Amino acid sequence: MKAAVVHGTQDLRIDERPSPTPGPGDVLIAVEWGGICGSDLSYFSRGASGTAVLRHPLVLGHEVAGRVVARGQDVPPSLDGQCVAVMPASLPHGVELDDVWAHRSNLHPELRYLGSAAHDPHTDGGFRQLLSVPADQALPLPHSVDTRRGALAEPLAVALHAINRAREASGALFESADVVVNGCGPIGLLLIAALTRQGAGRVVAADISSSSLALASQMGADELIDLSQGLSAPEAPVVFEASGAPAALEGALAGTSRGGTLVQVGNLPKNPAPAVLGDLISREITWIGSFRFRDEMPDAIELLGDGLDVDPLMTHEFDLSEAHRAFETALDPAVASSKVMLRIQ
Repeated sequence: MKAAVVHGTQDLRIDERPSPTPGPGDVLIAVEWGGICGSDLSYFSRGASGTAVLRHPLVLGHEVAGRVVARGQDVPPSLDGQCVAVMPASLPHGVELDDVWAHRSNLHPELRYLGSAAHDPHTDGGFRQLLSVPADQALPLPHSVDTRRGALAEPLAVALHAINRAREASGALFESADVVVNGCGPIGLLLIAALTRQGAGRVVAADISSSSLALASQMGADELIDLSQGLSAPEAPVVFEASGAPAALEGALAGTSRGGTLVQVGNLPKNPAPAVLGDLISREITWIGSFRFRDEMPDAIELLGDGLDVDPLMTHEFDLSEAHRAFETALDPAVASSKVMLRIQ
């Protein structure tokens, strides 16, 4: 089979890899679509994503969906031919969640994630023609959701987890509250779409890109703030910082109302980031991180099945053989791209 493998900075190849065979309890998935994520781009452009550093060649991709084409022992035949989204997180065989990690599984130190260099050996991802995973990681898609849209169940789950983190931190303050989403990349856009479905008040989108703001409007934003014009987003009791840009931190803190909640969902680089932090104290701002997701992926699939429209943010499509060009397109500031999709089969 063919796979998109990053060997180093700017070195992405289509390699031949052995076709996997599903073991007991596993399913074999013919991967049909994959979405290129910011972490994939980071491995390609910098050889690292956050604190995870590339040490060996790595099959990229964790936003994938396809069709079950084979199954191992003890897997019910109901999965035969089923279209599924792949849940990319798993614990190694024999590792169990204890009470400490039961509700924070996404933070477990032994968690493995498709397409991640966080551990050595690395965990190969899903930008490959065939992928074998435990059957409970193959989440069936409703008939109304094709695998192209189904590949976005994972990033939508990331957005839903950030919303749940905000709700947990702010309690009743979250309900019907005005919300600012700073950064209108794919996660920011999915946040906007999900917030409009989950009872938020006025949803304000802020970005420096006019094309990204145009997409934010299509995804349901009530107000657009073009930060490149020297404008500032209005204060809000709940702010999602989804750009991951260190320069955005100070504005996000300043735009969080007294007693409000700031959710950091954009993945910040490993380097120190300067920001004026006095407002955390004098205005009692709750600043929390949001990492991947816990158990929100079935909810994401349900939202997609209920008609949540993710088509506007899927701006470009490439075949697997054109993966290098796809990554360059996603990184090119002159191209108005959002979610770049790979057609694997």
